[in-house]
Amino acid sequence: MNASPPPPKPAGTARRELGGLAAVALLAAAMLVFFLLVDVVRDARELSLDRSILLALRNPADLSDPVGPRWFEEMARDITALGGFTVLTLLTAATAIFLAMTGLRHAAVLVLAAVGGGTVLSTVLKNLFDRARPDLVPHATETFTASFPSGHAMMSAVTYLTLAALLARVERGRRIKAFSLGLGIGLTLLVGASRVYLGVHWPSDVLAGWCVGASWAILCWLAARRLQRQGHVERVGPHGGPETAPSAEVVPSSTSRPLSR
Repeated sequence: MNASPPPPKPAGTARRELGGLAAVALLAAAMLVFFLLVDVVRDARELSLDRSILLALRNPADLSDPVGPRWFEEMARDITALGGFTVLTLLTAATAIFLAMTGLRHAAVLVLAAVGGGTVLSTVLKNLFDRARPDLVPHATETFTASFPSGHAMMSAVTYLTLAALLARVERGRRIKAFSLGLGIGLTLLVGASRVYLGVHWPSDVLAGWCVGASWAILCWLAARRLQRQGHVERVGPHGGPETAPSAEVVPSSTSRPLSR
């Protein structure tokens, strides 16, 4: 007797599995690039591409002058502030408070844990590698910590990608999901690029920050999915609050008859 073929998986389940596999593949690729960059830093080698990019962004006649008009340099400082500690802390706190007020308390804790854990990881990595800041060109903004990996690039990836993934889970439309994720990725790339433009990071610092930050955000996203399936974290409903199970509609029986009077 031939065994019947297994029933096909629902479309939603297949998409979730595909999304999980894609996330794991991105995680592996990002960590591979990061470890390749770690080898360069540990050997105290300089990448020729690092030098070439930094010099290309400066006026050859005056290395203290970034290319472009003065308003563009000021705009780069505004953009780099979007990856700073103050802005990211305020954004994370506001998001956590909003989630808690809408009944998503466990989701709020998850956001705080993701960003707080990323901050600790960034500090540990900077102290571990202790790479000096670029001295090839004058810095166009103040710096206070080691160079590798870029904290602005890493923490903007952690924060903006985590929040973008949260927004993508709230909305059901594909275009809005794509916009949310695109916005998070775009902000992350802009912040990292501004650090190189201002001369405070080697491009390899920024690339390493993107890799670690994206990896951390992916790990947090995978953990959130698992916790939601287990019921430990609330699912976000289409209107921003906790997702509730649809109430069962009572259908009168076709065999029931009205009582005779």
